[in-house]
Amino acid sequence: MTAEAAGCSHRASRRLSAALPHDGAMTPDATRDAGLARLADFVPRAGRAYAAERNTDRGPQDRSNVSTLSPWVRHRLVTEREVVEAVLQRHSLDAAGKFVQEVYWRTYWKGWLELRPSVWARYAASVAPTFDALSVADRATYNAAITGTTGIEGFDDWARELVELGYLHNHARMWFASIWIFTLRLPWQLGADFFLRHLLDGDPASNTLSWRWVAGLQTVGKTYLATADNIARYTDGRFRPRGLATVAHAVDDDAAVPPAGPAPVPEPLPRATRVALLLHEDDLHAESLPTLPPEVTVVGVALMRAISWARSP
Repeated sequence: MTAEAAGCSHRASRRLSAALPHDGAMTPDATRDAGLARLADFVPRAGRAYAAERNTDRGPQDRSNVSTLSPWVRHRLVTEREVVEAVLQRHSLDAAGKFVQEVYWRTYWKGWLELRPSVWARYAASVAPTFDALSVADRATYNAAITGTTGIEGFDDWARELVELGYLHNHARMWFASIWIFTLRLPWQLGADFFLRHLLDGDPASNTLSWRWVAGLQTVGKTYLATADNIARYTDGRFRPRGLATVAHAVDDDAAVPPAGPAPVPEPLPRATRVALLLHEDDLHAESLPTLPPEVTVVGVALMRAISWARSP
């Protein structure tokens, strides 16, 4: 990668940084340097301490038991490989196995959806008609859910935290999705959309497929049921919601999981002597491109922002 391209990548990440709010400890500086600094700070805690404490949601004031690297990894300002290599330089695989597994779950989801793009296409096409089809009562429930006014302890706090900070602990995401689907009986598509519109680390693969997993669509028939005891245990007693669903019947509102298709084949780099480098929010790591031929000079860079055509109001 030429120095020009690397500089373009840095300027694009600065543009993304300017587009994100900066209003709390969990709202990151969207630059590669900030992501690498966060990685270096977390590496000492990535071993057995992470495995022992990762499931506990201590609240937005204390995220020291998790990495909070996901916003940088999601936009590929820091890569999964860089994260794993840094951790394994400090810890053995046995000690850091739980953290490495979490990194590779994201890689797995990305690859799974890449081979089955119709799953994303069906989800994206379903959001607007699903919202339009809500009854008056369901729309009131939906509005209460996204504004954190359902009266469900914990759930309302997570809804507000998500909107205000753009982040939730992974365990809270599972509880929230389960309550949304099985207690409030709202469509999973609208919950996935709510997350995607607000999470700084939300991406089509991890977000969509995780909601499908909770609903019993991803691993067909296997659902995730949030319980008051589990929530109380892993929030250090901060929340013990009442009235949660006691059963979680799998949702059956989507086509069968399609077989894997062929992996996409990247196009060769252009042989022109003047090129423009187009970066998008899924990949701001221009440095990882193959080295450009010496006769090629990058003369411009553009950052393509995500659009919201598939998102509910």
